Amino acid sequence: MERAVILGAGFGGLELATALSETLGDEVDVALIDENDAFVFGYSKLDVMFGRTTLDAVRLPYRDIAKPGVRFLRETITAIDPQARRVSTDAGVHEADVLIVALGADYDLDATPGLAEAGNEFYSVAGAESLAEMLPGFSRGRAIVGVCGTPFKCPPAPSEAALLLHDYLSARGVRDACEISFVIPFGTPVPPSPDTSKALVAAFAERGISFVPGRRVASLDAGRSVAVLDDGSEMPFDLFLGVPKHRAPDVVIASGMTEDGYVPVSSSTLETRYPGVYAIGDVATVGVPKAGVFAEGAARVVAASLVATVRGSEPPGAYGGRGSCYVEFGGGRVGRVDVDFLSGPKPTGIFREPSATLVDEKQHFGSSRRARWFGR
Repeated sequence: MERAVILGAGFGGLELATALSETLGDEVDVALIDENDAFVFGYSKLDVMFGRTTLDAVRLPYRDIAKPGVRFLRETITAIDPQARRVSTDAGVHEADVLIVALGADYDLDATPGLAEAGNEFYSVAGAESLAEMLPGFSRGRAIVGVCGTPFKCPPAPSEAALLLHDYLSARGVRDACEISFVIPFGTPVPPSPDTSKALVAAFAERGISFVPGRRVASLDAGRSVAVLDDGSEMPFDLFLGVPKHRAPDVVIASGMTEDGYVPVSSSTLETRYPGVYAIGDVATVGVPKAGVFAEGAARVVAASLVATVRGSEPPGAYGGRGSCYVEFGGGRVGRVDVDFLSGPKPTGIFREPSATLVDEKQHFGSSRRARWFGR
């Protein structure tokens, strides 16, 4: 293995490039390709949306990456040939000995009729930034935080959005003039962890947030300002904050690698059906949630496997499917859920009560990865 090409510089791509660099250095040429010029932690989008920080403050420019053996290339991927391990971009063609697809999931607003016209999504950086300008104008009426399809990234995020919206409106003194509803296709906010779900439902009730489980937002009627749910029922709104339906990027679908919208991989090794081609993170179907911490864990397994190939050593153990997600409960409180998806007969989750210690721990989670990936 002399040339590794990593497509996508999110959690998975950044951790994989870093792990290869710190172990192999210049022994391997690693090309890390992404069309964006900076990385933003997913949870920072809520901070931007509610005016707790600015986008400039949370952007981590890829130009700051300086690691032995790693080249960051800001290019747009136009085609992927998994059989030949060849990638075409707007700047040329890249041949790989090992190809790792870590391009995440895109948002399909068109899959929910009316969402682009009548609603707002807060999952993209642009959507969060737009809402930061829009929310100060919302002082009265009905707000809906609605999920438009599954699977979606960071399962606790919509619950966090509803709770933080309560805090935001309360701080402005307009909460009593507003209604907040939260619609989600799951029966509980965080299905693998009953304790986490129970705590969130209690938090909703305490704050007067209407929780509508087991329902998906199927469409929005812009003319009537109504959200139509998948059972045909309707909910009027003045502000709609949506989690759009997700799908693999078009270039990945066009490559022929996907099944049911995502790239199937071995849950143990993250290998695809194409020799020398791996897929990690949100673009892959591996039996874990679409969240950065799971992409990071998968990247470590792939890195260890590639290092073993180069060094002729024993391959690593199987990917464990374990990770911890921090959950904003509002009021400056942060909880944590430790989830295990692959080691037992069914997924399990252990809830850690919100505390000041976990606020600090979440901050360290971000700062440690910022330092590891960007050296700052």
